[in-house]
Amino acid sequence: MKKKIAAGIICIAAIVCLLASVVITEENEYKLVRQFGKVGKVIETSGISFKIPFIQSIDTLPKEILMYDLASSDVITKDKKTMITDSYVMWRITEPLKFAQTLNSSMGNAESRLDTVVYNSIKNVISSLNQDEVISGRDGELTEAIMGSIGETMNQYGIDLITVETKRLDLPADNKAAVYERMISERDNIAATYTAEGSSEAQVIRNTTDKEIIISLSEAEKQAEILKAEGEAEYMRILEAAYADESKAEFYSFVRSLDAAKASLVGENKTLILSADSPLAKIFNEN
Repeated sequence: MKKKIAAGIICIAAIVCLLASVVITEENEYKLVRQFGKVGKVIETSGISFKIPFIQSIDTLPKEILMYDLASSDVITKDKKTMITDSYVMWRITEPLKFAQTLNSSMGNAESRLDTVVYNSIKNVISSLNQDEVISGRDGELTEAIMGSIGETMNQYGIDLITVETKRLDLPADNKAAVYERMISERDNIAATYTAEGSSEAQVIRNTTDKEIIISLSEAEKQAEILKAEGEAEYMRILEAAYADESKAEFYSFVRSLDAAKASLVGENKTLILSADSPLAKIFNEN
């Protein structure tokens, strides 16, 4: 019986030791194997591995991208204007051994270090810009400047700082209305300048167009007068040729007399009164 009890105890101890030696690593985590408080091994791939039970311990660090939300804080711009910034950080652990050695594997220590570094960078960047530049830089320029200010500072902790994004960049309530009114006034001035420049440019275009139209009309009138003169000259040439031919001269005289009579019959009175010695009456009497 004593032998059976001893064997059972040994089996149980063996099972406990076996379970205590098994290390299961997930896809989204690192496992740090410590021996007497010192990290001796880092497990970066998922799967099952082993450690020395009761002598070695395990720390777990996340491998996925993490987000740290900074507290809202006041910053001063270059033109001495106060603004409220509310930002967050996207980061991840890329060197777990360095992270463990510098921050003692503490996520709290890491977030505290992130808070200090990122806030100081935001403060330095915004303090080098005027308020209008800060507001207009919210579509990417501000983030780029902050990331440039941080540089590779977090690499010494085994941390890759992916981005710093601004959730809210606002004005204190006591001067928000005054700033908005000033911004509206400035935009109105800019709009008025653009309108005046547009009106001036439009007037130049209208003047140029009117000048071109006058030149075109003058040229057209000139060409019309030339064509009219040429037509009249051709008409006179035809008449001269017609009257030069005695066989046709009488006919053309008759036709021109009819045209003259027709032109004189105007108004309601269609009576044509001619004297007997009128050339027109002679033509009618002869015919």
